Amino acid sequence: MLVAGVAACGPKETPSTAQQPGSAGGPPQVALSAMPKIDGNAILGHIKVLSSDEYEGRAPGTKGEELSVKYIQDQFKQLNLKPGNPDGTYVQKVPLVGILGKEAKPLTFTKGPQKQTLKWADDVVAWTKHVADGASINNTDVVFAGYGVEAPEYNWNDFKDLDVKGKTIIVLVNDPAVPDPSNAARLDPNVFKGDAMTYYGRWTYKFEEGARKGAAAVLIVHEEKPAGYPFKVVQGNLNEKFDLVTPDKNMSRVNIEGWITTDAARKILALGGQDFETLKKQARTREFKPVPLGLKASMAVKNTLRTIDSQNVVAKLEGSDPKLKDEYVVYSAHWDHLGIGTPINGDNIYNGALDNASGVATVLEIARAYTTVQPQPKRSILFLMVTAEEQGLLGSQYYSISPLYPLNKTLANINIDGVNQWGRTKDITVIGMGASDLDDYLKAAADEQGRVLRSDPEPEKGFYYRSDHFNFAKQGVPALDPDAGIDFVGKPPDYGKNKRDEYTEKDYHSPSDEVKPDWDLSGAVDDAQLFFAVGYRVANADTFPGWKPGNEFKAKREESLHR
Repeated sequence: MLVAGVAACGPKETPSTAQQPGSAGGPPQVALSAMPKIDGNAILGHIKVLSSDEYEGRAPGTKGEELSVKYIQDQFKQLNLKPGNPDGTYVQKVPLVGILGKEAKPLTFTKGPQKQTLKWADDVVAWTKHVADGASINNTDVVFAGYGVEAPEYNWNDFKDLDVKGKTIIVLVNDPAVPDPSNAARLDPNVFKGDAMTYYGRWTYKFEEGARKGAAAVLIVHEEKPAGYPFKVVQGNLNEKFDLVTPDKNMSRVNIEGWITTDAARKILALGGQDFETLKKQARTREFKPVPLGLKASMAVKNTLRTIDSQNVVAKLEGSDPKLKDEYVVYSAHWDHLGIGTPINGDNIYNGALDNASGVATVLEIARAYTTVQPQPKRSILFLMVTAEEQGLLGSQYYSISPLYPLNKTLANINIDGVNQWGRTKDITVIGMGASDLDDYLKAAADEQGRVLRSDPEPEKGFYYRSDHFNFAKQGVPALDPDAGIDFVGKPPDYGKNKRDEYTEKDYHSPSDEVKPDWDLSGAVDDAQLFFAVGYRVANADTFPGWKPGNEFKAKREESLHR
């Protein structure tokens, strides 16, 4: 049954949003069926251009960036959207340093006369983020530090009773995998959210925590199932890596960051007189204490550096209400991909059709729909195409700390990172479902399509912390991260999961991520209609959407709204 607007089951008012200045008169009573139609052919056309070989994989600081930024700007101009930067341009410069690291001295572990040397790329992928000629570790003590986590709220500390300053620490990927006492077949849902990854499970956290502890190096053991991707994805880090240029030139980070294979970890621990499986089991308990291995580790990498100003591309549709037009709903997608890299089956262009030419294409088509919708939204809509997502969410991070418009006047971020290319679904996936009132908006629109919301089918992979919406969330802005459904119309029950697994194994971060002959964007169109409806209704609502009670970002939002 169609519902004429979000009022029937929209977001509930919270104390912070009830007092928010600039309240509108209520949600627009515009049914989804009366909103502008999304054009799947237009989406496909944008994808084909952006993922063509001419764009060389769209790496920051390359010809691919120049072409991508120009194409997106041209599309914004054709839509008569205003420049999104208050300086009158469509770009926000993002200062980056490009670091290309090479092995200068192999990673070697010694115990007296015994030695274990790891092979670059095959056994170890490592780098330094120091803005310097290189970095090294020399005869550092080696410690197995479990999952490398200190989480007071879970009464968990993998570093108890041991100072790891100046040491090389080896840690496991993902969150501590604590078995459920009542069901050994699953993880304890009361500890690190069970199967769902928390930020403690992200590889970025492991390096950050190591730096906070003063470690010299952090090496993460790659296990494919908990990591969520094969080691070949890790090997992509051997290409040039970018980072934001910090005042201390990143010298506060550990000297060496990297990954080692499971086989390599087994050999290293065996050299230290330990068994990998035994230590892994011990690391799943609160009683775990870090284990000195009696080894010394040495390694050196040499850097080739360059600094660039990459670019976020941004356009604005100004709100129709003079009292509300300085408040914003932000749509985002990252335009970058991996550029030209190691050839696979003779192809060295990492085209990134799904990841994320498809997201950019969808935001462009949503932007077109906004230019024709009636009535026009009361608040302003920002269309933000960010750089360097593949380098660690850097473009959105820069926007989140140097916003063009105040984040306490930003109602929501709707981020699109990949679309459904396999047909229509009866559901739509919400990464981190239950986080904010934006889910209620999405549910109302999905109801009008006769569809349902589904929580992340792969919560263990931590997708909520792996795309650009996360930087908005960290600053307190409610952020929606939708993904394709898995219940495909007219397909077997396991079709969706099989297609996701196939993409992860064969196409993710691979040159084969290209437009395929069997793509069917009808499902992507259905989803885009929902994303349009959510943003449009939020832009006209009488209150700001908020985080749900107990969410880790709620306090940050309430603090920002009361400044």
